[in-house]
Amino acid sequence: MKITTDKVNSNLVREVEEVSGQKVSACFQCGKCSGGCPVVLTMDVLPHQVLRYAQLGLVDELLHCKTLWICASCQTCDSRCPRNVDIPKVIEALRLLVLRNKGGNYLHPNDLSEKVRRNAPQQGLVSAFRKFAK
Repeated sequence: MKITTDKVNSNLVREVEEVSGQKVSACFQCGKCSGGCPVVLTMDVLPHQVLRYAQLGLVDELLHCKTLWICASCQTCDSRCPRNVDIPKVIEALRLLVLRNKGGNYLHPNDLSEKVRRNAPQQGLVSAFRKFAK
């Protein structure tokens, strides 16, 4: 990918760090997070790349990638990080920024059928609403 200065948003790092409480710039791209991620094969941007894109302020690339919604927040990457960056918190912050930019909710409890609300695992419902609710 060719990175040009017109794509760089220096405010992104500040916003992500403010929302997540994590120091995005601490990542030095060792790749241990990506190496241990159980869902990495389905991601279009690997976990360490998410941090690098954030460091570079590549807003469009981040806010339109599928990885933000695929991350299961299992904490495997967090446990492997030698710099103690909680990547799921960073990804959650990016999700929130996407939702703020879109200005609306993706999923409302009333959008689910009664059968789903009654039978779906509670953890799955909570995860969905954390990802898709404003």
